[in-house]
This record gives sequence, structure tokens and C-alpha cells, in this order.
Amino acid sequence: MNRRQALKSMAAAGCVLVTGCGGSSGSSGGGSSTPSGGGPPVGITMPTTQAAFLVDLIQQGCLFFWEQASPTTGQVLDRANNYLGGALDSRTTASIASTGFGLTALCIADKYGYLPSVSHAQIVERVQNTLSWHLNNMPEENGFFYHFSDINTGAPETGSEVSSIDTSILLCGILAARAYFGGANPQIQSLATQIYQRVNWPWMLNGGQTFSMGWMPGTGFLTSRYDTYCELMMLYLLAIGSTTYPVAPSYWNNFARPILTYDGYQYISGNSDPLFTHQYSHAWFDFRTKSDAYANYFTNSVTATNAHKAFCLLAYPQWYNTDYWGITSSDYSGGYTAWGGPPAQGPIDGTVVPCAAAGSLAFDSADCYVVLNSLLASYGNPAWGRYGFVDAFHPSANWYDTDCIGIDQGISVLMAENLRSGLVWSTFMSNPEPANAMQLVGFH
Repeated sequence: MNRRQALKSMAAAGCVLVTGCGGSSGSSGGGSSTPSGGGPPVGITMPTTQAAFLVDLIQQGCLFFWEQASPTTGQVLDRANNYLGGALDSRTTASIASTGFGLTALCIADKYGYLPSVSHAQIVERVQNTLSWHLNNMPEENGFFYHFSDINTGAPETGSEVSSIDTSILLCGILAARAYFGGANPQIQSLATQIYQRVNWPWMLNGGQTFSMGWMPGTGFLTSRYDTYCELMMLYLLAIGSTTYPVAPSYWNNFARPILTYDGYQYISGNSDPLFTHQYSHAWFDFRTKSDAYANYFTNSVTATNAHKAFCLLAYPQWYNTDYWGITSSDYSGGYTAWGGPPAQGPIDGTVVPCAAAGSLAFDSADCYVVLNSLLASYGNPAWGRYGFVDAFHPSANWYDTDCIGIDQGISVLMAENLRSGLVWSTFMSNPEPANAMQLVGFH
């Protein structure tokens, strides 16, 4: 089963197409989470070796988004081989979510010179080409984009849906690029704003109180909805912050926030959701010092990370330990799967997924650094290639993925940089629309 088939099967079972489970069985939660720690300050002081490791992780991840993208369309491949020596992978399936992470990675790379053979002018040109293509050439429906497309033509891949959450990830990258490059480049400012303002958010509600997960040509809207807490916060906040086609702030209260308890940890989570559902919105939106009527979602993700580590160590001690833990939707020896916990989801077999810890670096820097550094020190090549870690590996079964997946590289790069400098948070939140949306829904 390839990645697209896995995501489609998740949708049929009531789970989201890209990220997490979103069934409607959970009840709406009041209460707050019980975090075990707080977030890092911007520019956290860390040992030299840890800082160097983070730079390597970020820099090599940024290289993926430069090399595995079309210079003409700016689209980034959904996945690529980690051992191509810099050549563009022969596969042609791009992902709009991968492109959204990629635009943000280019901001990071430009700021800190992480692409030493690429000039500032080349990065600006790539960003401008990407935005122009997506505004003027990329197929869309009411401003929403198809999940998967041909990297060269933009034509939707067979069976691909117009995706609400993946469009949101792309838009987060577009707004990050607007904030970072737009001040000095009016064309980037204009292109990014036009793409965002074109999105007809009420259309994706399809007459309901929560957003549909997508739309298919010929059959219309998917019946599954983003009605239970997961990575959906970016979707709702982007819609509420829109200056052209907004939805009312009251829609923020319409998705359920069930409380999950595991090993003494209590936090808001959909049942059996993979760990990335607690990471993605946090890559751009800065929730660290703000709470709404329900929770501080940053500390909620701190708790979710700690609970996931405890789950790995307690439920599967034959495989996982403090130097080796972390699973989230990824490749495994049987293909692509959605797995994680607590409670257990998917065919958990001892495979480790580096982006589980990397995507939580800003939530639990000490524990996540330990496991990532240990994975590199213990397994090196073939676990680590041109773009950093491969997507997943299972050393005791002698299985190492050869691919990197764009969204997994992306969450690793962005959250590592947020821990290191806070750059993505400060850049993205300088946009007026996200900040206004958070205020409208009651963050304080």
C-alpha cells in the first residue's frame, strides 16, 4: 500500500487524509491539560555539541527542499531517495504540504546561510516562481489545492482530493515567505496575499459546523470532517483570520477536545492519533504563552510528547528505551502507515521514526535530543544520508528506509529551528491575519 492509498484508507475509516484521526466519537472537553514542563525561551542556550547537531539536522533538511523541488513550479516532491547525491528524484509526485514546509525552510536557509552554494537572489527567485505558479497555473477549487500533483505540470494525481488541511499547510508556508521576503519584495508580498485571499473557506464547510477534509471531482465533498482535535488548529485559524472569505470565530468552538489519560498524563487528544497531530500547527503558530478557554495547547503538546515516550517505553520495552523511541505516521517495511499511541495504533513492530522526536524538539528538547543524537551515533549510515535521517528504520530487522518524506523532513526542520532561534514563530506570527485570528477566538 503506497502513501496515497494509506491515507485514503484512513479517510474511509474516519481518519484524516494526511494527519491524525478525526472521528466524531470523542466528547467535547472542557478542562486543561496537565503538562510536565514548559516551552523553551527563544534562543535557548544549549551545549555546543547539541547546537551543532541541530544545525546539521536543519541544514541537511533544508537541502532536501532546495534539491527535490522544481525550479519552474516550486513544487516539492512528496518523497525522494536520500542517497541520490543531489539529483532530483525521478518520481514526479509533489505534495502541497511538502511545498508549504519547503517555502518555510527556504526562509530558514536564507536567514542562516544553510545553502552555501545558493545565493540569496536564487532563493528569492525560487520563492517568487513558486508563488506565481500556484497563483496563476496550479489547478484549484475555490482557492483550495489538490493534495498531490505532478511536479512539472501541476496536474492533479489520479485519485487526489482537494485537501483542506494540506492547503492550510501550504498557506502557512506562503505566509511565512510573505513575512520573511515580502518587505523587500513587493511581488512576493502581492502574490502570497492573493493566494491567501482567494481561498473560499465557507465553501469547505459544505453547510456544516466543521470543515470537510476535502472535495473530489465528480463526487463532491468527503463525508469525513475535522471535528475532533488534531493538527486542525491551523485550518480554523487561517479561515477565521481571512480578510476576504472568513468564517465566524465561533467555529473555533465546534471541534471536540476529548481528554486522554495515560500513565498519569492527561491532555487533549483524538483517540490513537499519531504524534504529528500535536506538532504541525505549532510549527508556525506560536501557542507557547497563550491559552484559550480550553487549554494552553503548547503545554498540551509537551504532555502529549511525554506520554508518547512513556507509551513506547512501557508498552514495548522489548524494542524501545530512552535512546530509541518515537513513532508517528511514516514508512515501515510494509509501506506507509499511520501508527502511534497511546493507545496503540497501527502495526507497531519496533521501527523508529526520527521525525517523531525531531518534531517535538521544541516541546521536550532534552529527551528528544538524546534520542536523535543516539540514533545518529548508533546507526549512522544508512540511517542518515544527504538530507539527514531517512524516514524510518528498524535496525534489529535490518530494515532501513531509503526515502525521505517531505512533510516529515519539514516538521523536523521547522521545530528544530524554533527550538534553536524561534525564527519560524516570530516570522509567521508577524503576519496580521494569524495574530488577529488568535485574538478573535479568545487567546490571551
